Amino acid sequence: MTVIATAGHVDHGKSSLVLALTGTDPDRWAEEKRRGMTIDLGFAHTQLPSGETASFIDVPGHIRFLRNMLAGVGAIDGCILVVDAKEGWMPQTEEHFQILKLLGLQHGVIALTKVDLVDAKVESDRRNEIRTELRESFLSDAPIVSVSVVSSKGLDEIRNAIDVLIGDSKRNSPKRNRNRPRLWIDRSFSSRGAGTVVTGTLIDGSLDSDTELTVVRTRQRVRVREIQQHEKSTPQLAPGHRCALNLVGVNHAEIFRGDALIIEDQWLPSAMFDASLTIVPSLQHRVTRRGSYSVYIGSGEFAAKIRLIGTRELQANETGFVRIALQTPISILPGDRYILRESGRQETIGGGEILDIAPTLRASKAKPDRSVDRVISERQWVTAKELELLTGEACQPMVGDWLTTAKLLDTTRKELALKLAKTSDGLEISRLKPHEQAVLATLPDVVIEMGRARIKGASSITEHPYVGLFAKAGVTPPDTKTLDRNIVRQIVQRGLFVDIDGVVFHISALEIARLNVQKILQQHPNGFTVSQFRETLGITRKHAVPLLEALDRRAITKRNGDLRVGGARLNGEPSQV
Repeated sequence: MTVIATAGHVDHGKSSLVLALTGTDPDRWAEEKRRGMTIDLGFAHTQLPSGETASFIDVPGHIRFLRNMLAGVGAIDGCILVVDAKEGWMPQTEEHFQILKLLGLQHGVIALTKVDLVDAKVESDRRNEIRTELRESFLSDAPIVSVSVVSSKGLDEIRNAIDVLIGDSKRNSPKRNRNRPRLWIDRSFSSRGAGTVVTGTLIDGSLDSDTELTVVRTRQRVRVREIQQHEKSTPQLAPGHRCALNLVGVNHAEIFRGDALIIEDQWLPSAMFDASLTIVPSLQHRVTRRGSYSVYIGSGEFAAKIRLIGTRELQANETGFVRIALQTPISILPGDRYILRESGRQETIGGGEILDIAPTLRASKAKPDRSVDRVISERQWVTAKELELLTGEACQPMVGDWLTTAKLLDTTRKELALKLAKTSDGLEISRLKPHEQAVLATLPDVVIEMGRARIKGASSITEHPYVGLFAKAGVTPPDTKTLDRNIVRQIVQRGLFVDIDGVVFHISALEIARLNVQKILQQHPNGFTVSQFRETLGITRKHAVPLLEALDRRAITKRNGDLRVGGARLNGEPSQV
């Protein structure tokens, strides 16, 4: 299915043409009937001679309803540019045409309507006028079909032209399925017996019924009860198709045009992005950061502040770069198109392509493009999942889950290898950054034991002579003032030594002390003093007091005034540090 938008000046016959082609009147509101003017978006579809289905979005032509027009052209494959044969090229024709160009459209048809009201010369003049206006644009070679909905002239011809447009679109601009469904909502209403229904065009992925989605603006979770396409229920919808979704978990009054539905963990909503910006040729003033702006993306209109990148101003028909800040995050990707309007002057300024949805550099230093390599270089280390959220591109990780530059990866490998060579007990894994841990795992001859990494064959700190020295000393350890404090500290961190206020014991000393406490309490069940403990072990007060403090901390003993009694862990294994 291909989605086609009408475009053109007010009262040039867009809605009448859609009605003639589809049998559906896209003007849904009584006010539209009364005025004879399209106010809001209209929708219709038809089957073409080839069997292809074309969905039409009929947009209002009046300048006062331009925001509704912009809501309708956010996810289209082609256009029918409608020009009245009597009036010719008009201001809204020009503005709609510029918007279609800024959105990056590549396919379209021109309908020269109401030809039954003009003679052959006027019709020929209009054709020449249109060709002049469309020169060097994506519509420069598009067919111009003369149409009269009164006499049905040209209707078959325009159906065939749309068929050709659809074929060209499929060959040259195939729909991309990123497996990340996103639906910009253009209508929300309540249906009797069904509840909340929203409509829109699905892009970026397919969608199944019963899928859980998130409303980006409110973070509200909803479930798809039913999917309808062309008023028929379907269990699955492919990308690029218009649909109606019956939602569970949200009231229709809580969800609006411009909201987007996504699968939450597949998107990284952004409130600031860098983009290209092309100024429309007709603009009569310069563009700077000053002013009140609105950005149109998908079906939404968002208040925005802008800052030009690399220049202070842009003039008509110039192209540059811009940083756009929104008041609320939205789900966007590089490659999405947008339109920029100045709210105060009520005029279209320009538009372009989103390049970076989460810029890291200051605007004065930014050089935005859609390059994945640039994103990696600016962030230095990025996971494959994060990179896909940022760019929409699935890339193979370089090491573990991470991507980086070849130079930085080589530097990190060398730095880690040097750290390993310098330490006698290896590196504590928990102190390394996640990407460093991934790189460490790729280094040759590295073994990881008890949360530390060392080079295979290198002596572990647990094999250091100090360990044997303290184990042999038992409850009368050597003075650490004569030893390498750095090595002692590492052994303490490994849990083989216990440090009590500067007095260091081997962990086995605590077991010796525990067994002796059991013997003392057999003789003194009401408790024992420090002196009794010291005499039993044959040690000085210098070692007795810190040993008892260590036993207290481990609930092996418990202090009761000047006495020590048995603790909760007296008869259990002493706890390890």
